[in-house]
Amino acid sequence: MYAAESERESGLSAGAAGETLAPPKRTRFLYDLVAPLYPISSRLFHAYAHAKTVDMLNIENGSSVLEVAMGSGEMFDRLVRANPRGQTIGVDFSANMAAKSQAKIRHTYTGADAHCPCTDARQLPFRDASFDVLVCCYLFELLSEEHMLEAMDEMCRVLKPGGRFGLILVAQNASSFNLLYKFCTTVAPAFWGRQVSSAMPDLLSSRDLEIEAATKIRQLYFHSHILIAKKLV
Repeated sequence: MYAAESERESGLSAGAAGETLAPPKRTRFLYDLVAPLYPISSRLFHAYAHAKTVDMLNIENGSSVLEVAMGSGEMFDRLVRANPRGQTIGVDFSANMAAKSQAKIRHTYTGADAHCPCTDARQLPFRDASFDVLVCCYLFELLSEEHMLEAMDEMCRVLKPGGRFGLILVAQNASSFNLLYKFCTTVAPAFWGRQVSSAMPDLLSSRDLEIEAATKIRQLYFHSHILIAKKLV
């Protein structure tokens, strides 16, 4: 960890004050359970943000690409399509999500160098500086402050210097949406987590990730915040 860790932790705590997250095992159980239905939610609320992020990343065909917390594979499908001559790997904490994504990719992109292992974002089974591009969508909302820091350290470790990081978060720019999201968190914390996007620019900067572009997108009533960053060292 870095010397300024305590300052970052206090900033994250301020953004999530009074909010309780579900234990990781409960979150994994829930996402295993909803894996067959999750693509519906993803297409209804996340598709615009997925498409915009891939466009903003402008992935060079032949790159090494990693998606962390790929869910049921809607974004992963876009990444494989953008990188047919490269290697694209997606990981998820839910075994059912990982299996569903792998089956879909094998059926749709025969022969693609694309793999979907089940693993924890805090313990990525890859060597340092392995990937040109790393993508993460709607994961940090589900993590405790401690686990957020651990996951971010792991993602930075496997991203090459000069590599690009595409991050999609639940936005915090609309008060009515924020109230609705907080209610959903109260009802099902293992599924919704809590909003953390306002704390992420400082966390990225603390890991020597320079934000190059940012935008917010609304799909139906769901608000997403996209950040594109470059790893400096």
